[in-house]
Amino acid sequence: MIKTDHIQDERNRAVPFTKRKTGLLKKAREPSILCDCETAVHNTNGRCFEFASGDTSRTLTRFATFQGTVELRGLAEVRHPPTPAAAVSDAAHD
Repeated sequence: MIKTDHIQDERNRAVPFTKRKTGLLKKAREPSILCDCETAVHNTNGRCFEFASGDTSRTLTRFATFQGTVELRGLAEVRHPPTPAAAVSDAAHD
């Protein structure tokens, strides 16, 4: 596994994002086509990269108003994947 750490300097962070953006958008697009799900990519500079996944405004509204169970993963879970039963309910966020 390749070691990945957060890049502290904002300028230095922009370069790897720019280099990986095309591949990232391709990977985000694949499940939208294969599995009929909605995907969007948002970076820390407040830019949202949209592609033919659907209407981004509708996707964000659906996400913000969702009342069901949400599977929550952060960087720690990506480095150490959770067990399959690990899901966080919406109530845990309140």
